[in-house]
Amino acid sequence: MGWSEWARPVEVEPSIYAADFSRLGEQLGALVAAGARVFHFDAGDGHFIPEITIGPVVAASVAPLVHGFGAALDCHLMVSEPERHFDAFARVGADHVTFHVEACDDPPRAIGVARALGLGAGVVFNPGTSVDDAVAAAEDADLVLCMAIEPGYSGQRFLPETLERIRRLRSLLPPTVRVQVDGGVNAGTIVAAHEAGADLLVAGSAIFWRDDPVSAYEELAGLVREAARA
Repeated sequence: MGWSEWARPVEVEPSIYAADFSRLGEQLGALVAAGARVFHFDAGDGHFIPEITIGPVVAASVAPLVHGFGAALDCHLMVSEPERHFDAFARVGADHVTFHVEACDDPPRAIGVARALGLGAGVVFNPGTSVDDAVAAAEDADLVLCMAIEPGYSGQRFLPETLERIRRLRSLLPPTVRVQVDGGVNAGTIVAAHEAGADLLVAGSAIFWRDDPVSAYEELAGLVREAARA
């Protein structure tokens, strides 16, 4: 299976890293009932990024929940030597992995490794990496993720120059390759990010740090739907 089976033309992806882990199953189920179809899972190793976040042990618990609700698990690996971790994520039920071009010597080869394990695969690039370099690394990728913040902490502000980077990215990629954006996506930035060309919009604190995550998700999804109709 791939993105054509998991996702609609535009998806708001709740980012699990920002969730309340004491209520995770409840929150995921409620978001699926509200329309979420893809969940974002941020893994950080304390080396490529300063923070140690969540990894395959947590994904082993999350993946059955997500799949049981009829959704998919999109794992963003903010780690050094990402290929070393593909097998672990495949074994615990990840559907897709994205890895940073800054952390990988041969992205096309890494994509091949992921595919051989039955995973979808995409590349990610940080604010300091050129769009052209990211596109050059994206051969055979399902998606390219444009970071709108420096990867790591939740709750950072969306970097305004990201919009032009998304526009250029969308103009250079084949139409079959999805454009994802992560970091600072909220009610004030999501429409501009979508109009710039992102069709996979990752939101963490803007959903899970709100008093009512379901209403927050519905607000973001509604804003994108209205923008698409305009």
